[in-house]
Amino acid sequence: MSAVIQEARTVATGLPLLAGAGERNIAWHQGRPVSQTEFLHHVAAVAARLPANQAAVNLCEDRYHFLVAFAAVALAGQTNLLPPSRARQAVDEVMGAHPGCYAISDQQLESEPPQLWHLPALDSLGRPDGSAPIPSLPGEQIVAIGYTSGSTGAPKPNPKTWASFSASTALNVQLLQNYCGNAPISLVATVPPQHMYGMEMSVLLPLLGPIAVHTRKPLMPGDIAAALTALPAPRVLVTTPVHLRALVQAGATLPPLAAIVCATAPLCRELAATAQACFATEVVEVFGSTETCVIAHRRSADDESWQHYAGVTLRPQPDGTLVDAPWFPAPVTLHDIVELLPPHHFRLRGRNADLLEIAGKRASLADLNRRLLGIAGVVDGVIFQRDCDSGGVQRLAALVVAPGLSEGAILDALRAATDPAFLPRPLRKVDKLPRNETGKLPRAALLAAL
Repeated sequence: MSAVIQEARTVATGLPLLAGAGERNIAWHQGRPVSQTEFLHHVAAVAARLPANQAAVNLCEDRYHFLVAFAAVALAGQTNLLPPSRARQAVDEVMGAHPGCYAISDQQLESEPPQLWHLPALDSLGRPDGSAPIPSLPGEQIVAIGYTSGSTGAPKPNPKTWASFSASTALNVQLLQNYCGNAPISLVATVPPQHMYGMEMSVLLPLLGPIAVHTRKPLMPGDIAAALTALPAPRVLVTTPVHLRALVQAGATLPPLAAIVCATAPLCRELAATAQACFATEVVEVFGSTETCVIAHRRSADDESWQHYAGVTLRPQPDGTLVDAPWFPAPVTLHDIVELLPPHHFRLRGRNADLLEIAGKRASLADLNRRLLGIAGVVDGVIFQRDCDSGGVQRLAALVVAPGLSEGAILDALRAATDPAFLPRPLRKVDKLPRNETGKLPRAALLAAL
């Protein structure tokens, strides 16, 4: 990979690090707006102090610190490495795949990875002396390598150039402006910036759009409400189905929102409709992957089909769908099975790994999970495939959070809603599911919990 990174740095075509005309706010940090000039001063000062290596694992917790470190690493001609989580094992695996890299953190860590570099206190870097020109990056520079979550297997690396990030982010900006108009947008995100969805919606948007991001990562309903209330309208909340469900169940009171953007797991129509009614806004679900970034969107309360972005092409394959766009280095095969609907729409028909065949009968894991979550008293839960038994037969298991129900009662409710061949055995109650920071459930964590 280092040879590819080095080759990319030689490309002369430059694209701006920041988009937009004139001065604007980039972020809301510690209760105050951060201007473009101040941000560029921090980025240049940090870039000048970085270790002289090819790549860095960005572990900064504060979103503004992450923004500064991300831009500084790119400005220094280096690559940001984005592990699937900040767990020490995941970080070690990514660093092991990139010999000579280092890690950046804005705080003391309980277990420090090797070659840890601490981000300097930004208030120690002085004040900007007038405005600075916006720097450019080579379009083909690999500014980040994002790793898949591991929910369907081992995490895999996905290099991202500045040109591809710039092109896909322009479409995301346009999507938000459909709901917010051309006014500067205030954004709160509950997802970490290291995840590709968090990267796209809370790092690249403020860099390349008229958007200022709240730099904390609120998770509890009260904290999310407080963060949104502290920002000027129009406001956008970027979140996940898990956090959206918690907001609805808590009866949270939110300030006026232009839109709620949701991703990382399927969003059921019922939850989307309830959230729209509770918060008097539009719930927009986006579809993509670490490999492709966001490629489509829909209003989940009303639309079953997805509208893909201009320039994206989808070609159904026997084992999934081939996705291509002018900003892709090569077509990408997704495991999702789609039905094309002209013009520019498609329906998801499940994933190749999501389709089950047991005892000559077929079902979808997504549908089974929808039925499980629809049981009164089930707070959270998941049905998933175990390894096949010695006879090669698929087996299902379930982990369920349901304080007021017995395991038998949950199975009885499932039995009334689905074919007995697809009842999970075992079904075990747990206090909580082993979700990662974005609400996903890595397969290894599920098997360990079982």
